[in-house]
Amino acid sequence: MQRTYLFLFFTLLLTCGAQAGPRKVSGQILDDNKEPLAYATVSVKGKLIGCAANEKGEFVLTLPDNKAYELVAEFMGYQKDTKTVQAGTNAVKLDFILKEDMMNINEVVVTGTRTPKLLKDVPIVTRVLTIEDIKRTDATHIGDLLQQQLPGIEFSFSMNQQVNINMQGFGGNAVLFLIDGERLAGETLDNIDYSRLNMDNVERIEIVKGAASSLYGSNAVGGVVNIITKGASEPWSLNLNTHIGNHNEQRHGVSAGFISGKFNSMTDIQHTNIDSYTIPQPGDYSTVAGNYTWNFKERLVYNLSDRLKLTGKAGYYFRQRNAQPEQKDRYRDFSGSLKMNYAFSDKENLEVGYIFDQYDKSNFLSAQGIDVQNYRNVQHSGRALYSRSFNKDITFTAGGDFLRDYLLSYQFQGDKDHVQYSADAFAQLDYNITPEFNIIGGIRADYYSLGQTHWSVSPKFSMMYKLRNCSLRGSYSGGFRAPTLKEMYMNFYMGNIFMIYGNPDLKPETSHNFTLSAEYIKSRYNITVSGFYNLLNNRIETIWNQAKNGRDYTNTGRIDISGVDASVAVKYPCGIGANMSYTYTHEFMRANQVKTTTTRPHALTANVDYGKQFKNYGFTVGLNGRYKSSITTNEADNTDSSYTEVTYPAYSIWKLTLTQKIYKAFSLTLAVDNLFDYVPEYYYSNSPTTTGRCFLGTLSVSVEQLFKKKK
Repeated sequence: MQRTYLFLFFTLLLTCGAQAGPRKVSGQILDDNKEPLAYATVSVKGKLIGCAANEKGEFVLTLPDNKAYELVAEFMGYQKDTKTVQAGTNAVKLDFILKEDMMNINEVVVTGTRTPKLLKDVPIVTRVLTIEDIKRTDATHIGDLLQQQLPGIEFSFSMNQQVNINMQGFGGNAVLFLIDGERLAGETLDNIDYSRLNMDNVERIEIVKGAASSLYGSNAVGGVVNIITKGASEPWSLNLNTHIGNHNEQRHGVSAGFISGKFNSMTDIQHTNIDSYTIPQPGDYSTVAGNYTWNFKERLVYNLSDRLKLTGKAGYYFRQRNAQPEQKDRYRDFSGSLKMNYAFSDKENLEVGYIFDQYDKSNFLSAQGIDVQNYRNVQHSGRALYSRSFNKDITFTAGGDFLRDYLLSYQFQGDKDHVQYSADAFAQLDYNITPEFNIIGGIRADYYSLGQTHWSVSPKFSMMYKLRNCSLRGSYSGGFRAPTLKEMYMNFYMGNIFMIYGNPDLKPETSHNFTLSAEYIKSRYNITVSGFYNLLNNRIETIWNQAKNGRDYTNTGRIDISGVDASVAVKYPCGIGANMSYTYTHEFMRANQVKTTTTRPHALTANVDYGKQFKNYGFTVGLNGRYKSSITTNEADNTDSSYTEVTYPAYSIWKLTLTQKIYKAFSLTLAVDNLFDYVPEYYYSNSPTTTGRCFLGTLSVSVEQLFKKKK
């Protein structure tokens, strides 16, 4: 009997010891047709454990112990598949079947509703540009990317070659740019400094057109562009990249990240340069001013517990523009933020944050070697966001913001400064009435300490109905834009030609935006058509004042903007993909209004690419192009109230790109921009600044991949 007990004891001991050690999980990853997906990946959810399948889709994954784990199989163009390995099981065999999802509609977005949703479930038409889009276009900053991907956006020059945006009838002061939901300080001729928004640490970009003030406040009359940054995804990572192009264009960057215990850090440093160059044809200007930039960014996340997370960000930006031989324009920005996210439960969450942003401008006098500061915008803001899901169908969101906006400007009389305080509160209800029918309603109230109107209320209502492979969306949203400190207090002799006067009695711009859309999605195909109508009241512009012999900021009345967006995209498992987007925009002019818009009525972007992945080598070759139609408009004479009719001609620019991935560590991109050698006959401010065909090259090295063991 004792021998029997001893035998059972040692058997149990050996069994427990075997189960406590590492376990092997093996299997195959297949598609719907039971064909293997070569080099697909399997990873443990929430852990830095994973492996890649071989050319037959076969994998072997080692688990560290006998606990239960969720395994996730992934392959580009297919939906993820998740399976659970139970605790205590040995020699597990699991096969994964991935369904085709070539359109990647399972992206999570937050811009349109503040409630995390799959892209296919968002009731507001939202465009998401992924990290793959950024890599494919090889963009340096936000302007490069948006112009290549979205037809309704155009970046051009304003006075003194300052960059401004036009997004389907709305300028820079009506399109709100955010970084992780945070506002940016500083503006030049109603636009932020777009060079600040480089693409070196971006995970995705979410664009919502139309009024979005009910969630994001002032300046969201025309739309929101939210840039979502990324954190570290590996125990350690180091990326070195360099880019060269025409006119001594250079871009050099370093990105370093690590995950250690409760810390997640990502540090990015980027330097860019382009020389001044002379244009080959006559125009409003003869030379494009060169510049160089430095951009430093740090993002640090500390997970105090499973429920409490702290995120800190810091940044420094410097740009020098060679405006004149004896004088350089300098721009600096210092930014920092701290955000706390606390999950009371899986259904209840609170986010609290503080953001600081200081943007300075100065003139560097080369001969004297001195820097003369003439502009400073400092913003201190606090925010809170509370979210509660009562069940899987109802989510309530509420929050508020406080902003202290300080501005010192050479454009104020006597270089004076002004301060404005603003506060807001908003609430939103997201209700899935049925699996096919979703509605979202929200309202926001804003208070501003200056201006004629101190209060503004912005409502929003959106709905979506799914019918098999179709999604029908409809929305109404109210928007507003409070007058800026510059528009209220400006007193500036513009270019020694005429005066511009501010107006403290300006009313805020308000808008009513209506949108209807239909989307068809089925594995390889995505077709979307949407129409919009935007009623904009009290538009703020400068109008010639004969008595003052200058221009006044004035509310000019109502502008109606309508249009249609249409896009078609296809992707095939063989590696071929194509998409085309078209936008038509029309601004209604009344009898007493002069057409001064620079919005081109027709715009189109198109892209076709082919990619193939082998074991140690992959490539994608793509052709990307954009077309902008001509427009006839009126330019104001800066010495009186007269206007001159001018036609900006149509143009089309195409880019051919070859991107190669070698041993997972090296990425080499070669491109021919302006493939068909377009050169404007006359360089207007609205003309592209290209001087003809140019050749570009980018090399990126992910150093951590060189040290990874082959599985």
